[in-house]
Amino acid sequence: MSKHSSLKAKGSAAGKRSVMKRFERVKALKESGKWEEGQSPIGLPKTKVTK
Repeated sequence: MSKHSSLKAKGSAAGKRSVMKRFERVKALKESGKWEEGQSPIGLPKTKVTK
């Protein structure tokens, strides 16, 4: 079964995301120097989306 033509996205396939995945937040925290090795990835602080 296929999607109805009125439900298909037109133009760009994806919009701007307002949240980051956990691995993206850890990477951003490492780059800013706020991440220590061995730290738990649960309960990470919020980070701004840079893209």
